[in-house]
Amino acid sequence: MAETKNIEVSKIKALKIFGAVVLLSLIIINLASALVVLDSLSQEKLYPGKGAEIVLKLKNNFDDDVEDVSVVLNLENTGFITQGGAESSEDKIRDDDSETFGFDIKASSSLSPGDYNIPYTITYTFDDNKTTKTGSFGITVSVETELGYVIETENNVVGQQGKVSLKIINKGLGDINFVSIKFASVNGFEILSSKEEYIGTVRSDDFETASVDVLFKSTFGQVTADIVYKDFENKEQTETITLPVKVYSREKALEIGLIKKNNTIWYILLVVFVVLLWIIYRKIKKARRKRRLDMGVER
Repeated sequence: MAETKNIEVSKIKALKIFGAVVLLSLIIINLASALVVLDSLSQEKLYPGKGAEIVLKLKNNFDDDVEDVSVVLNLENTGFITQGGAESSEDKIRDDDSETFGFDIKASSSLSPGDYNIPYTITYTFDDNKTTKTGSFGITVSVETELGYVIETENNVVGQQGKVSLKIINKGLGDINFVSIKFASVNGFEILSSKEEYIGTVRSDDFETASVDVLFKSTFGQVTADIVYKDFENKEQTETITLPVKVYSREKALEIGLIKKNNTIWYILLVVFVVLLWIIYRKIKKARRKRRLDMGVER
């Protein structure tokens, strides 16, 4: 009898354990399938003052269809607005299926580049029950790199040593980093110093300059340079530019006052001329004295 009783107790315990496992499994399944989840997000490049498309993908994890699915972006006080509406909806998302919800949004022109959170509200109906869920997703406001280049020169006269400087002007809203310049090829002059220079950071609305020592050889000057840097998104970029370099002939430089005429030779000639006059004068004076002496002797 004792053994029979023990067997019955063991069966009851086993049934209880089995029931608990089944119940726990059902709870887990219900929790896992009780959401319409944000499956993925895709974003076009978004810049301050400009628009881009954002696409959200929702997946139905229920074991049946969900209906009247709506996604609303809550953009108040975020620095973003929509172009075409803040709500996107679908009549139905079938079991284990996905749907995409697209929005055209625009970033404020005063918005600083960086990462931002966009709040949203999702509503849907399942099994005649309407559910509302809230959350947020992250987007990035990037910045367009806008650089300007200017060539500056010193003592830019044929036959003279001078400098050629390349000024990099950052006109964009974001800094560029790890900037280096390589003077790849030149015409009209010879580079006497290193052809590469590391600049570092060029901040927004600022400039930096790289200079090389040169010997100007021709009035036709041109330089080609490679500029390597990392942009706002820390991606390496390379720009190759070719710019003219103004070089003057010596005659033109004298004409416009870039250099002054060297009058040393004229000073030397004047001194020589004065010395010659003095020598001639001394010879004439000596000859006259000798003549007077000779005439006095004859008397």
